Amino acid sequence: MIVLSAWAATLVGVATGAVCGFTVRRARLCSFGAIEDAWMGHDTRRLRIFGLALAVALAGAQSLVGLGWLDPSSSTYVQPALPWLSIVVGSTMFGLGMALVGTCSFGSLVRLGAGDLRSLIVMMVFGSVSYATLRGMLAPIRIDFIEQVAWPLPGQLKGNLDSLLTYLGMPQARLVLTLVGVAGLCVAVWADARLRRSPRLLIAGMALGLGVVAGWWVTGVAVDAFEHVPRAQSLTFVSPVGRALYAVLTSPAALLEFGIGTLVGVTLGSFLSALYDREFRWEAFDDDREMRRHLLGAVLMGGGGVLAGGCTIGQGISAGSMMALSWPLAIAGMMIGARIGIAFLMEGSLQGLLQRR
Repeated sequence: MIVLSAWAATLVGVATGAVCGFTVRRARLCSFGAIEDAWMGHDTRRLRIFGLALAVALAGAQSLVGLGWLDPSSSTYVQPALPWLSIVVGSTMFGLGMALVGTCSFGSLVRLGAGDLRSLIVMMVFGSVSYATLRGMLAPIRIDFIEQVAWPLPGQLKGNLDSLLTYLGMPQARLVLTLVGVAGLCVAVWADARLRRSPRLLIAGMALGLGVVAGWWVTGVAVDAFEHVPRAQSLTFVSPVGRALYAVLTSPAALLEFGIGTLVGVTLGSFLSALYDREFRWEAFDDDREMRRHLLGAVLMGGGGVLAGGCTIGQGISAGSMMALSWPLAIAGMMIGARIGIAFLMEGSLQGLLQRR
């Protein structure tokens, strides 16, 4: 079995992030854009591509589980209790925040690599708030109050769907769910003739899915148990941003981890993509109103992402690949939050939105 040092795991993270950043930017793939297309334009193409990413991640992650190499309960998504209030509130906040910013935290890194200085400010505020919610001054509120409202799972039940079905008397649930889920998601993509003619979107979706599988392998299989306590965590762009900001300010040695490596990699991959397409250009806020909107969105995404347990990639693909019970709650919350944010943007103010409704 291959065991990776902290340096090696970080470099794998950089490479994984670079592939994702390069392909996603070239495909113009954006989670908020996908939700906006579906809500407002009834165009589900980009949403189906995220389904393709989930299919690839689900197949790869469950293969690791089936081989006995990866324990789902070692991940942050599969826990003995389901903090439903935290997930619902946090995911709705995150969805609203990414509507105000115009993209999620992953998309902000992609934009930053292409020269968008607005995303630099967003990620600094996002990282500060996420770390404050994770381990700082806001952590007691999260831990002692919001996360205390949870559904405890009976017996040895784990917080994923296959464990629940096995508990209910269906022992082969994991294999069946994997096959049905992967097949259904792939058929949804193949059924759209326009997607079959969009290689960039298909490649981006597969790259994201493989990136999630790589993350599970690095942090859950190839991790050095003598150097780090195994805590499997695949692609997610919430807590690594906060940890990276804290490490830069206090302890640079803490930068050596897969998650932080992916942040560098996504930005680097997007930068190379922008140079390749000759589209790199510096951008900044147009006015103070746009800046206020981005700052509010960054605050909502930072706090909401930690409460939800991940972003659109973390909960949407990584948690989904583990069949986590948190996945449907988080996805629904982000969709609803994004829809509220779109309505707010269309009305131009909270007062206008309330009066309209």
